Amino acid sequence: MTTGQQPATQPTSGADDEERLPTVAEQMADQLGGWRGLVESSIPVVVFVVVNVVGSLRPAVIASVGVAVLIGGLRLAQRKPVRHAVNGLFGIGIGAAIAWRTGEARDFYLPGILYGIGYGLALLVSAAIRQPLVGWLWSVLVAKGSSAWREDPKLVRTFTGLTVLWGVVWLAKVGVQAALYLAEQDTALGVARLALGYPPYVMLLLITVWTVRRVTRQAEPVPLAGS
Repeated sequence: MTTGQQPATQPTSGADDEERLPTVAEQMADQLGGWRGLVESSIPVVVFVVVNVVGSLRPAVIASVGVAVLIGGLRLAQRKPVRHAVNGLFGIGIGAAIAWRTGEARDFYLPGILYGIGYGLALLVSAAIRQPLVGWLWSVLVAKGSSAWREDPKLVRTFTGLTVLWGVVWLAKVGVQAALYLAEQDTALGVARLALGYPPYVMLLLITVWTVRRVTRQAEPVPLAGS
């Protein structure tokens, strides 16, 4: 077999695939929207917490939604990606509408709590039925739609374990927020929303990327001596 035929025999593994994968920094930046995305997604919640403490609910709702709209408009004017801004505005808008209707500041955070519970349960169920969501998200976000990991039992186990980890962490952090919601601790709930938002998410992303890359490298074929 000539050396020119070797790449065709290894279409899904090896150094070439590793080079095509985005770097850890690139994957983190894409998922979080960079430092700007981190800051911009937090500003409306900070505004709501502060205005609600020093003022009242309705000004806090108006201020947080106004800031979210302003951030989205600024990104559009600068021709920047608006995906993170739109997602943030959608979440803020629903919470603001519920809080406005009920007159309860804590209801501003209710959609996020319900979403977190649903997401955490979906992760655990997907792991239980051997269709780990983290693996499928990896296929979409990193592997350009490839589902080759389904053919590798080790990767299936890896993604299953990672999915369980994501589900447990997600339910733990939403459990803290739910407890504060039921205790009617509005300000503490806002602080918890910020503190338990991106830090656990960043940790889980780092663990996921590092683990999958390590397992993928270990699965690469070792070249024969003299080849």
